[in-house]
Amino acid sequence: MPKKTQSSKASKQSLSQKAKSTKSQSKNQKPLKAKFQSSKKSLQNPIMQSKQPKTSQGQSKTTLNTPALPKNAQKAYKLLALQENLSNAQAKDLIDRGLVTLKGQKVKIARTLINPKSQFKIIPFSKPQIIFEDKNVLALDKPPFITSEEALKLYPSWALLHRLDRETSGVLLLVKPQSAFHSKAKEAFKTGEVFKQYLAIVEGILEEEQEITTPLLIQKGNYAKVKLAPKNSSLKNPLIKETYTKVTPLEIYGKKTKVSILIKTGRTHQIRIHLSSIKHPIVGDTLYGAKEAKRIFLHAHKISLLGYEFCSIPSKDFDFS
Repeated sequence: MPKKTQSSKASKQSLSQKAKSTKSQSKNQKPLKAKFQSSKKSLQNPIMQSKQPKTSQGQSKTTLNTPALPKNAQKAYKLLALQENLSNAQAKDLIDRGLVTLKGQKVKIARTLINPKSQFKIIPFSKPQIIFEDKNVLALDKPPFITSEEALKLYPSWALLHRLDRETSGVLLLVKPQSAFHSKAKEAFKTGEVFKQYLAIVEGILEEEQEITTPLLIQKGNYAKVKLAPKNSSLKNPLIKETYTKVTPLEIYGKKTKVSILIKTGRTHQIRIHLSSIKHPIVGDTLYGAKEAKRIFLHAHKISLLGYEFCSIPSKDFDFS
């Protein structure tokens, strides 16, 4: 029994010594940790190393090293109105349409504060041109930057048969409202009996033809943005729409591809979201992941229905040269 007691005392002493040794080591490690933290701080972004102003509580407040605007900075639409001799409303409308650039970039917000020495550029746009007209149908060649509804206002005795997005150019069809042809044409669109061909320039190199049938989830709020429907979504859901898009490469130049697109369905933003889904968004379509350009490069090239066929040639901006 006494031996066991001595052994127990000895083990307690050794444990005590180990604990002291551990404490001693941890004390010695603190300077190393502090040194590492100091080294880590030196690797931070130089912007974050600059002297920071302090708040009333004494805490530092992060500021970015951006050029300061002069005290006489003006709202973009007001400065544009002065420079171009426009009304404020006209200037704001041009900016909202995406027709105003500054140093090669679109001015997106009319109330953005701008240096008064800035010089804007306005992208010219035109009115729709008549491709064909008879008692049944009026085919227009719609330019970009005007809505289908704005085009319709120029021809008040007609009604829209379908729509094109603001920056999409090409064939737009109007019909006499409530006419027999109107009813037949609406049914043809509904049953997929209308031939619709578009041309587009997309980002990246597309070498092979692709067919895309991914359903779309369409929810319209203040503005339309469409999503791909989740896998195994039921088409019984009224928000889920079946689709068909066929994309054929025509020409490759650098890191862009000109494509022909055939659609059997005409869902909101169908072509735009489908091309984005295969990692080839339309040039200029920032809503669906593309880099900014002077417009969305999508053109309604040809439409055929009920014995009619209409074609619009895209602008020279679509030429690879």
